[in-house]
Amino acid sequence: SQLPQADGGLVQEAGQRVKKGRTCSSHAVLSLGADVLPEYKLQTPRIDKFTILHYSPFKAVWDWLILLLVIYTAIFTPYSAAFLLHDIEEQKRRECGYSCSPLNVVDLIVDIMFIVDILINFRTTYVNINEEVVSHPAKIAIHYFKGWFLIDMVAAIPFDLLIFGSGSEETTTLIGLLKTARLLRLVRVARKLDRYSEYGAAVLMLLMCIFALIAHWLACIWYALGNVEMRYLEHKIGWLDNLGVSIGKRYNSSDPSSGPSIKDKYVTALYFTFSSLTSVGFGNVSPNTNSEKIFSICVMLIGSLMYASIFGNVSAIIQRLYSGTARYHLQMLRVKEFIRFHQIPNPLRQRLEEYFQHAWTPPMHPLETH
Repeated sequence: SQLPQADGGLVQEAGQRVKKGRTCSSHAVLSLGADVLPEYKLQTPRIDKFTILHYSPFKAVWDWLILLLVIYTAIFTPYSAAFLLHDIEEQKRRECGYSCSPLNVVDLIVDIMFIVDILINFRTTYVNINEEVVSHPAKIAIHYFKGWFLIDMVAAIPFDLLIFGSGSEETTTLIGLLKTARLLRLVRVARKLDRYSEYGAAVLMLLMCIFALIAHWLACIWYALGNVEMRYLEHKIGWLDNLGVSIGKRYNSSDPSSGPSIKDKYVTALYFTFSSLTSVGFGNVSPNTNSEKIFSICVMLIGSLMYASIFGNVSAIIQRLYSGTARYHLQMLRVKEFIRFHQIPNPLRQRLEEYFQHAWTPPMHPLETH
């Protein structure tokens, strides 16, 4: 109350900025962008009502929703292209329409959401090189066209609408493979998830998820390779034929629905890719043809790189854990040497050691920080 008017105005302005900073920090909790609040977030830009702030709560929630849809796409699109494209029951559901295939309904919803995301990106602000929020619609459109528009557009093409009514099996196969273009959106997700590279636990979780996702993709390719050889090259020594013999579900050329179920084939393919990537193979699922052996060699090369990457990060995190403990014991040893050298009496010695133990700030857990 005794402050001058000018100082009171400064205090009031500082209080308003703190309130704005707290509001923006609550927005940044959900955001996939950087969590350090820049200067423009403490200001209120002039925008029209149809323009969306890139750090608004709506945009943060929308980005997380798109992230979940991209993860769903990364898992089910290769699975659908490899396992369900030539499945007899799935073809009957496809001929029946969307009402008979819930998976196709979900794919249609994903396509619609991706198209809506493109429209939202055309109305979302961005920050230029001068750390200024750009809200002009024309500049936003030009910036989006030069950036992620092509990838988002290819990933949002509704290939499922082209499958229905196309009786040709070759056309169905081609369009099913084109659906894998949705995986291009993973490039955007990878760039947005860079912020979590500061946290050890997040790095480990991301590495394990990437490992499992690549194993899933390779399992789909492994099955597609064996299916092509069995259908078109008429090889009877492939891993699919051996699987049918081992579980008592042999393939019959006169019965298209014969052979192991989709569950048996997928679990076996995933088991093979995981065992190959981790170099822990038991030989019960083994490549027999030349193409299968070449693919297995490629899987082993990929597995060696991923194995080295994951265990390298784990070793670095464990090393940071013990380095913090080692620094504490080193400092404590120096304190004890100081006490012995200066012959500090016992009461003061205990107080000094207790003060050091309380004053020492332990390092954050390596699984929480980089």
